[in-house]
Amino acid sequence: MNNITFAYPWFFLLLIMLPILWRHYKKTENSVARKMKIPSIRTVGIPQNSGRVKWRHLPIYLRLMALVMMIVALARPQKPIGSSPLSIEGIDIILSLDISGSMLAQDFKPDRLQAAIHVAEDFIKKRTNDRIGLVIFAAESFTQCPLTTDYRVLNTLLNNIQPNILEDGTAIGMGLATAVSRLKNSEAKSKVVILMTDGVNNTGYIDPQTAMEMAKAENIKVYTIGIGRNGSAPYPVPDPFTGRTAYKEMEVQIDENLLKLISKNTGGEYYRAENNKELEQIYHTIDQLEKTKIKVSAYTPKEELFYNFLLMALLILLLEWGVKTIYLKQDL
Repeated sequence: MNNITFAYPWFFLLLIMLPILWRHYKKTENSVARKMKIPSIRTVGIPQNSGRVKWRHLPIYLRLMALVMMIVALARPQKPIGSSPLSIEGIDIILSLDISGSMLAQDFKPDRLQAAIHVAEDFIKKRTNDRIGLVIFAAESFTQCPLTTDYRVLNTLLNNIQPNILEDGTAIGMGLATAVSRLKNSEAKSKVVILMTDGVNNTGYIDPQTAMEMAKAENIKVYTIGIGRNGSAPYPVPDPFTGRTAYKEMEVQIDENLLKLISKNTGGEYYRAENNKELEQIYHTIDQLEKTKIKVSAYTPKEELFYNFLLMALLILLLEWGVKTIYLKQDL
């Protein structure tokens, strides 16, 4: 019984008819009893404690039981025949995020870093069966979260990112190399890095080309995202005398040639985001490209059980007819 499922479970709502029919039956019986002043010839000589009197309600019990069997049959009970396990192939993904000072530019709302965190969080929520990790980089790189399927913890660590926790600078090679090292021992057939930056590589002891070769050797696909609008963008600049924050227009510099080279040589794609909406669309595109593969080894057939309940309903109705007409000698 534990393996039985129902194709149309909403038919069980019809069970609400049972108490209604029982109440109608009792009301009708009481009405007839009040009107009957002289016993009929058929009841003369039948003691009140006889079997016919004791079992006079048996037909309605049987009819209600038959109705239950019919409702169960309408719900279409089914039982699986055998078993067919699913083979799920997950993807290991590392998000490598630039958190240098330039990510505070406000050409995105509220700024580049917070926009990147927001879309990454939405991306994580859409994934299933995949292990996802988080690497952050500026002048150096750091593993904020190793590969995990605990997306709640991952999102908590993602939202705890602060722009000043690493030395300022842009070490794209370090950000990629650290991501590759987190995937190096992965046994997943699909390994992906999503690297986002708004600048030009200007520091780090591992250059981007070396990190790219590392990714290529490990068969890791790298999607690169350049974030920042064309031209200039307002950067927050603190006033050393008043402590207030002013905003200065600074030129946006993204090494698109490098990012295109990395993605091309590792089988990924390069994308440029100039506003929040474009960044959301990029993550949506990557989400569609990197879907978890689910393989079903065989179709699991199901045995239909409704006819068993229909047969039981028919037998119960025949029993009701026999009890009512032969034993109780009631009119149908």
